Amino acid sequence: MNRRNLLIGAGGGLALAGAGAFANICAMGSATDYDAAMAQLRRPLASPPRAQDLVRYATLAPNGHNAQPWCFRTARDHIDIVPDFTRRTRVVDPDDHHLYVSLGCAAENMSLSARDIGLSGEVEVLPGGVRVHLDSAPVVGSALFDAIPHRQSTRSAFGTRRVGVDDLRSLVAAAKTPGVELVLKTERREIDRVRDLVLSGNDAQMADPAFIRELIGWLRFNPVQALAAGDGLYSVASGNPPLPSWLGPRAFDWMVTAKSERRRYARLLDTSSGIAVFVGAHADPAHWVAVGRACQRFALSATALGIKQAFVNQPVEVAALRPGLAALVGMAGHRPDIVIRSDMPLTYHSPLVGRPK
Repeated sequence: MNRRNLLIGAGGGLALAGAGAFANICAMGSATDYDAAMAQLRRPLASPPRAQDLVRYATLAPNGHNAQPWCFRTARDHIDIVPDFTRRTRVVDPDDHHLYVSLGCAAENMSLSARDIGLSGEVEVLPGGVRVHLDSAPVVGSALFDAIPHRQSTRSAFGTRRVGVDDLRSLVAAAKTPGVELVLKTERREIDRVRDLVLSGNDAQMADPAFIRELIGWLRFNPVQALAAGDGLYSVASGNPPLPSWLGPRAFDWMVTAKSERRRYARLLDTSSGIAVFVGAHADPAHWVAVGRACQRFALSATALGIKQAFVNQPVEVAALRPGLAALVGMAGHRPDIVIRSDMPLTYHSPLVGRPK
């Protein structure tokens, strides 16, 4: 029996929802033991490997509001990752840009996992989603695969650590993807200009009642609520105290204000020593998937190197700010896709990578 048979077994044709994979893990532990449930979700792949394990590692990818906007369909030689439009975030992501970037991130996790167990892991973008092929192939392990269960967005201030040029070259090489350009900004004055765009985007979003309603709808205010839902943003992870589910939405208005969020993001950007901006060649689902794959490899490479990172996507989520960000990164006329703040050296000047054709 080859590795593909070991992986798929009786799972051919199985359809799994992303949030369902998370919820099934949560059901294995105490309802209030959030940390134990997360450890189960991030545990190593089973031996022998199963399709469900590849799906589990795929769902560790970043996704907007942790909406888990995907479903997985398995066959004997591939797994399809398809959009779950019932989990759209219509206000912050009206054209499903973030949704398709999220599919790309998940596909990259699955591809790396497949290659680590002797499957091809080739990624194919289809009209209805993404297919990861599972043909037998030589084992290709990597530090990126090892980093999958450890990657996270650090929503706190950084220590402005300095990273060696060789490490930065590794980040650039890991992210290199046809049709995607990565621009790194490490000069303080340029980081400050990105910071100003982030703050403007934050102000616009915090002044939008529809944005606030959608955000609150995806917040989980305590461990029990987070485990029961199996999705959403666990507010305690951002340093907030746990609150009863009925109180959390009511307390949001006095706990989180436009002024407090502006101060918080200013502090976060002021303690970041590098900004990574990803730009696809075209504004369409195929290129958004490619951007997701590129930024996921960047994030996994950073994790492997011990570099903290987090998304600050306000300048791409507020359409009026995109031209300013595009001009700042030398990509006027293109749509910036993803913005990540990281610990990087203040003296590194990155070449452009994979200029869109």
